[in-house]
Amino acid sequence: MSDPSLAEIEQLAAAQGLLLRLQVRRWLAITSLRVVVARPRPDQPPLLVGELKGWALPLPDALQLDTMRVQGPQTQGVGALIWAATFAWALESTPCRSARLLAIRDNDQQHRCLVRYFKRLGFEPIREVGAAAADLPLRLVWGGAGLLMRGDCAGGLERAWRVAQLASPA
Repeated sequence: MSDPSLAEIEQLAAAQGLLLRLQVRRWLAITSLRVVVARPRPDQPPLLVGELKGWALPLPDALQLDTMRVQGPQTQGVGALIWAATFAWALESTPCRSARLLAIRDNDQQHRCLVRYFKRLGFEPIREVGAAAADLPLRLVWGGAGLLMRGDCAGGLERAWRVAQLASPA
């Protein structure tokens, strides 16, 4: 089975009654990304149910992911669509083949849940980001302390696509 294209992921979202859109902006060598999933509503603006923000440099390991959020009722599969779209975009539109993120440590229980969630997507721990002076640049990038993790975009796409398809009504 080949990896899905971004267009195929958008079609799966549409089949679930959702709008999946990417907002991409380039400034010098930095490309910012915002993936949004919304539910259309008659006579009203679409209702945002999920989003992910990140940025990339034109390097194989320079996709940095931040701020993943899914909210509201009936959001099964929304996260998987967002992840699949993010990884597909990276593979189709950038030289990035791996991504980094920080499993933020706001509280221990939430941190454990985030680490488990990211590991299911194929992310592996790199190192703890804490209060050391050497951690300051990373804390500034991600806005806190936690576990820095790296994941393969192709592997993440495969995992997220499988989950997104399972969540889709047949």
